[in-house]
Amino acid sequence: MNKPQQRMLTIAIVAGETSGDILGAGLIRSLRTHYPNIRFIGIAGPKMQAEGCEAWYQMDELSVMGIVEVLGKLRRILFIRKDITKKIQTLKPDLFIGIDAPDFNLCLEGKLKQSGIKTIHYVSPSVWAWKQKRVFKIKRNTDLILTFLPFEKAFYDKYQVPCRFIGHKMADDIALCPDKIGLREKLNIPLDAKVLSLLPGSRHAEVTLLSEPFLKAAQLIAIAIPNLYIVVPLANSKRRVEFEEIKALIAPNLSVQLLDGQAREAMIASDAAILASGTVALECMLAKCPMVVGYKMKPFTFWLAKKLVKTPYVSLPNILAGKEIVPELLQDDCTAENIAQQIIGIFNSDNSSLKETFLSLHQQIRCNADEQAAQAVLDVIGVKL
Repeated sequence: MNKPQQRMLTIAIVAGETSGDILGAGLIRSLRTHYPNIRFIGIAGPKMQAEGCEAWYQMDELSVMGIVEVLGKLRRILFIRKDITKKIQTLKPDLFIGIDAPDFNLCLEGKLKQSGIKTIHYVSPSVWAWKQKRVFKIKRNTDLILTFLPFEKAFYDKYQVPCRFIGHKMADDIALCPDKIGLREKLNIPLDAKVLSLLPGSRHAEVTLLSEPFLKAAQLIAIAIPNLYIVVPLANSKRRVEFEEIKALIAPNLSVQLLDGQAREAMIASDAAILASGTVALECMLAKCPMVVGYKMKPFTFWLAKKLVKTPYVSLPNILAGKEIVPELLQDDCTAENIAQQIIGIFNSDNSSLKETFLSLHQQIRCNADEQAAQAVLDVIGVKL
């Protein structure tokens, strides 16, 4: 007996930056394995378009950072949101999915939900850390939110917001036991070296503020640790030029290997890392690389952040563990001496207990996120497989 033919499904989807494009592409790929007869339309990057998403607008139009840059493109962004709202309301798809970009997507989701279109927000804003009242807007504007991390679901459950924990795609992509030797060979790093990664951030302000203490710390560590080899992956050509200019002033004689990108490979190949707070700390944990998290801001920005942030820790490994498992050196504590002391301690320890903790946390969030997200989407639409 022939199976009944699947009806055509249409999903509108908006991604606003590269990370969202990666998530969207994985979700589209997983949905098609269950439901080949499906159409995707909206705002997409190259990876989503390669998976067959029709782009009404290019993702780059939304990929704007910085207050001045946003203001310069605000009229265009508002036009796009108004236009795509009308187009989706006219099309009446089975579902709308907003991937991250909460400033753009949450308002769009609210208008679409009022029109009777089901909505999913994929990637939680950091409501658990600051501006917690946003949870009510999320509850009002979405039918479901998909979260990467278990503590995020616990937060939404407290406010009775429909939420599904799907795990973190990064945890799926990184092996539980990464190939350190293979990565050292790939990057031409001596196999017998003590390897330290410096990751001063992907933003101009981070590289400007963190390169000096990170480089000065590396100089102190090189004195204490024989056979030290330093690698510095930089996010793009602009950050590389900025870092090289600072290094020429601060540590002209310090030997380092600069990498274009390849942060994950560098962390897997390393025995320790000094890095800026952010997603990179989670990636470093998944790479099983012991780390010191350092961060500095302009004084007023740091004062304001302390008033707004509601969590006892800033790095995701510590937030996941519910305790400090990696040192956090913030603002005035982010000095070369403090960083060097912590890193030297890492090099002089076997770190086996810490790496076991990293592995346990990795396993907690390794849930096949693309497939989990696809199942959640089909459940909201009401499709039976």
